[in-house]
Amino acid sequence: MADLKTDLGKIKLKNPVMTASGTFGYGGEYTEYFDISRLGAVVVKGVSSFPWEGNLTPRVAETSSGMLNAIGLQNPGVDKFLHNPEYMPFLKKSGATVVVNIWGRSIEEYCEVAAKLESEKDGIAALEINISCPNIKAGGIAFGTDITLLSRVISEIRNETTLPLITKLSPNVSNIADFAKAAEDSGSDMISLINTLPGMAIDIETRRPKIANVKGGLSGPAIKPVAVRMVYDASKAVSIPVIGMGGISNASDAIEFFLAGAKAIAVGTAIFADPMAPMKVLEGIDAYLERHGCKSISDIVGKMEAIK
Repeated sequence: MADLKTDLGKIKLKNPVMTASGTFGYGGEYTEYFDISRLGAVVVKGVSSFPWEGNLTPRVAETSSGMLNAIGLQNPGVDKFLHNPEYMPFLKKSGATVVVNIWGRSIEEYCEVAAKLESEKDGIAALEINISCPNIKAGGIAFGTDITLLSRVISEIRNETTLPLITKLSPNVSNIADFAKAAEDSGSDMISLINTLPGMAIDIETRRPKIANVKGGLSGPAIKPVAVRMVYDASKAVSIPVIGMGGISNASDAIEFFLAGAKAIAVGTAIFADPMAPMKVLEGIDAYLERHGCKSISDIVGKMEAIK
């Protein structure tokens, strides 16, 4: 069998399969299906410095080859996350490798949640920074689409924590390579991509939007070609590890991301259709490596061959 151990620099994973933030809750719901400690990492739903109820319902709509969502980053807030038995205490007991996704509406809010997690970091492997949030102090400009804001928020968070930082890049930019390099230069230890693409859907019978927020984030198989291309471009621009995601439903999808340059991958929307999807992807990766005579996952990272 191939060695599935995955080296992401400041963190080492038992295998390269992670869960995408917002698609796996805080892990507890899935323990009836499999041992979540078998995953490379559990990336929890976004946590802010304050409790947040999210958007009005309906918040999810199925689309062609995908899903539209506008959950609105609902979460219990960092204090409850750290101390309520169903959140971080549960994750510690589970033995899972835990990555905490964080977000804020201002740089100060990002720094506040990072500082609180730093003060009680036992059991936390890394922080993933969700920079697709609107900056309320800059007129609603998303941190992830303004390279200056991106650099500043990462730098400020870096000053608040010693935990490894993963910056989750927005796809809604003109040149993903520039933003990947800016994240690296600002102190991010890894990057993950892509976050959802903006979209909307309308019920033609009621003539109303299918989600209350009108617009939402598109995920699922429909966005995979965009995600693979962006992972390829980003991995060429940086020396830090890249975590790929966006439409991964099976092992074949995951292998594309590895060949494009990702060192690890995250399964997201597929989990809603099949809670066992991450484990099936993991088993399929192992089978692929064995079939191709690969000794480790690193044997295929960035190994796409050009057509001659």
